[in-house]
Amino acid sequence: MSQLRLLCRFLGLTTTAALVAGICSSSGADDHDIRPRSSAADLSQPRQTSGRLVPCGDGDGDGFIATDCGGDDCDDTDLEIHPGAIDWCGDGIDQDCSGADLNCATDHSELDWRGPGTCVACHSDEAVDVHQSVMYQWQGDAPLMTNGGPRQGKDRGGVNSYCVHILGNWAGCGSCHIGLGALPSEDPNLDQLKNIDCLLCHQEEYRRRRDGADWVPDTAAMTITMDEAVKTTHRPVRSNCLQCHAKSGGGDAVKRGDLALAQIDTTDRDFDVHMSVTGADLLCQNCHRVNDHRFEGKGSDLRPSDTATTVECSRCHPDKATSWGHDDEEIGRHVDRVACQTCHIPFYAKDAGDTTASEATETHRTWLDTAGNQPPIHPASRKANNLIPSYRHWNGTSWNAVLELPVYVNPDNGRYPTSFPEGDVADPDAKLYAFKYKTAVQPMADSTGRLIALDTSVFFATGDAEAAVHQGLVNMGLDPDQPVSWIETETHQMLNHQVADHDDALECEDCHESTTRMDLQGELGYELNGPQSVVCTQCHGNEGNPDFYEVHDEHVEDRHIDCARCHNFSRD
Repeated sequence: MSQLRLLCRFLGLTTTAALVAGICSSSGADDHDIRPRSSAADLSQPRQTSGRLVPCGDGDGDGFIATDCGGDDCDDTDLEIHPGAIDWCGDGIDQDCSGADLNCATDHSELDWRGPGTCVACHSDEAVDVHQSVMYQWQGDAPLMTNGGPRQGKDRGGVNSYCVHILGNWAGCGSCHIGLGALPSEDPNLDQLKNIDCLLCHQEEYRRRRDGADWVPDTAAMTITMDEAVKTTHRPVRSNCLQCHAKSGGGDAVKRGDLALAQIDTTDRDFDVHMSVTGADLLCQNCHRVNDHRFEGKGSDLRPSDTATTVECSRCHPDKATSWGHDDEEIGRHVDRVACQTCHIPFYAKDAGDTTASEATETHRTWLDTAGNQPPIHPASRKANNLIPSYRHWNGTSWNAVLELPVYVNPDNGRYPTSFPEGDVADPDAKLYAFKYKTAVQPMADSTGRLIALDTSVFFATGDAEAAVHQGLVNMGLDPDQPVSWIETETHQMLNHQVADHDDALECEDCHESTTRMDLQGELGYELNGPQSVVCTQCHGNEGNPDFYEVHDEHVEDRHIDCARCHNFSRD
């Protein structure tokens, strides 16, 4: 019955029509109750009838022997009742044969750890919400992608310039999945709900370890017992989020460039004014607001969106999105075309002042060389600190490579993008944003132009790139002996963290008086459409050139001359 109730909950089949159709049974519970029910009337196979014993064994096929046969199954007529089963709280039934029904307490003070189903017993609605989220599914609707299908993600074809794809190494890549080892499926059945590891996000003292294909509590690494862990659950804190998001890609700070374990408790305000304990001391969900276990916001290189709402700095700083919100009116002129992050994250991959670790981020990796010879063997890579971002116009959509489609070469540099922000100087919806820029040497199938998800489990064990590619092609269902080219990929990743104090934000001269940081008149498209003497004399003779702002104001603000009169783009 529980599987049917889960299906009904997922499909929303709680109407009278559904009940009449016999699809979902009614129990008198509220519409969101998915707890299985049974009663004494259901027990049609008693162990003793008219003085005659029913033969001993596993009568209900749940893998447990009845108690009156020397086993520990307290009801051998119901396959949902046995030791280790989920004891659905408050239904009057002792599903896990513990000796008493689980009490639906208003708090956890009397709760004991009963295994992976402990949380689901009282929080079935929340479990279904988590199961359908991008965080669990690793895929979802991708309306902001300009290529690929309507649903994308780590588990739906997404490839990157780090470990390429999860295909072939779920055991390794799944270490940061919020499940207990099973692959996610779209069916919200009981096994899938029990696979959700709620404590990963809701208990900062919780630790886990690999046991075969499963993740189990690592009590030896914990300072509290599992009973204490479930008694003291809490809303996520930074350490819950950063234990995965800071260590993705192969280690602390490796992937994102603006996230590191230091942000858990650093006192260095200059490292991150928002997350440091001496700064705003914000939780992740202060910006990434949560509704039904779906988080707002995502990076430019992340494909699925859990919500349609984006994270905006103006939520907390509404005046800064206006032309009068800054002390300098010249800054206010930029807010429509320049993102807050561009000026307020002048450097990324900074080192926190109170940690001994390096918060350097990876800038390049190659699978044609190794970083060592003892498993796990990682590809050779370069890391760096205090990097100047790469700047691009971005309209909020991205071209992100997917496993099923060929990649293309960037004509400007000969590299193959795995993530590329869409937009340019002429795009009215685009702003200038700051990005991490990273390259990698990766394999591509010559016949299809598709990136190969080399099997990282093979590489980590052997360091043999050729063998990893061969197995990767097998995993993809392709000819493992086909010609392969090693190409250089590139990726852009939007920067949002390690925000500097306003006193350390960029000044006008950082961008307008040098090309060290950004090439406005070259790469970013603001160049004149001819020599200055020609551009100016098309309307008047040679005149003095006092400064950029005075010239710009006279032509654009006063005379309303379109950009295309002087530049190679239009905003008319």
